[in-house]
Amino acid sequence: MKLAETSALHDALPPISTSTPGLAQVARGGCLPNPFYTDATVFEEEKKRVFAPNWSCIGFGTEVPKAGDAKPVTFLGIPLLLLRDKTGRIRVFQNVCRHRGMILVDEPTNFRGVIRCPYHSWCYSLEGELKTTPHLGGPGRNDHPAVTKSELGLYEVRSTVWMDLVFINLSGDAPDFKTATATLTERWSEFEGQAVYHGGAESSFSLEVACNWKLAIENYCESYHLPWIHPGLNSYSRLEDHYNIIEAGQFSGQGTKVYNPKLDDSGRSFENFKNLAEKWSTCAEYIALYPNVLLGIHKDHFYAILLEPLSHDRTLERVEIYYTSPEMTEAPWLDLRQRNSEMWKGIFIEDIGVVEGMQRGRLAPDFDGGTLSPVMDSATHAFHAWVAGQYDKHVT
Repeated sequence: MKLAETSALHDALPPISTSTPGLAQVARGGCLPNPFYTDATVFEEEKKRVFAPNWSCIGFGTEVPKAGDAKPVTFLGIPLLLLRDKTGRIRVFQNVCRHRGMILVDEPTNFRGVIRCPYHSWCYSLEGELKTTPHLGGPGRNDHPAVTKSELGLYEVRSTVWMDLVFINLSGDAPDFKTATATLTERWSEFEGQAVYHGGAESSFSLEVACNWKLAIENYCESYHLPWIHPGLNSYSRLEDHYNIIEAGQFSGQGTKVYNPKLDDSGRSFENFKNLAEKWSTCAEYIALYPNVLLGIHKDHFYAILLEPLSHDRTLERVEIYYTSPEMTEAPWLDLRQRNSEMWKGIFIEDIGVVEGMQRGRLAPDFDGGTLSPVMDSATHAFHAWVAGQYDKHVT
């Protein structure tokens, strides 16, 4: 079986750096220029320079819960297959047969035996090994000396799973995931290693927004907009109750010191994570893990938003909510899970008009990217600097 040879996605890139007109302003504390939101050509460059060399999220373990479960995924135009093998390990393959490039799987399914190509019936194991090639050497002859099956396994994409999120590294040469996220896992060390349990159908929803994927991140990173866009949230988690979170080159976001939502008049609440420090009784943190995951960690639940860039001006936001124990996912807690999901969905919907409005605004020819508050927008600037830095890495 062969590891995916996707390094060509970012090989031989033309030299672009932060000294390039437009990107240079980011180094001076400015914003990314308009073409980074409005130009389809720049979006194609981002696939190579921003997504391929880093750990990008493509899905969730809950989508393939049982051995043999498989789900086709298209990420940045690339056909992929999310699969749980016989040992329970989640793997990611390029979703194409090694014979003629036929798509292997068109819809979610469960394979009890092999993955069979619908074109000429070449068959692969759940570990990606090519097992059978019917009539390869002519009618009734299933082998040929010119074809070595052991060299023709599915292309496997480097992948890992963290907190049920499935990450891939298309280039194959990013630092180890644990190394790349060490600062975040240290920050959230009390949650690290604790199991999370998906809340079920009512804890999953998607929103398609007419904006560039970066605007979704920028909006999520800052609390500056709370009083005007989220008045309900701001009524109990005020602007002055929030703080900035910045880890240059990895993530940025915000936190609140007064997390305490009331989902039930009777006082019922979800079970908390175990062995948390006292600060987490009222704190919650909201972090953008670059390039395309938005995370929310609370004493009693965890959510992740996978940003799937569909084009330079369209983004799919896939939201999944997790709880602290199997009991919290059962029927007696259904009403509370529904209210929690409805609360978050309502908040995220309030953001849609803002990010779509900024997308339209970037068509104004005299707008130069904007003016950031050194205090309130520092997490957003950290993200801009990271994006600009991805271009700097590929100077030749």
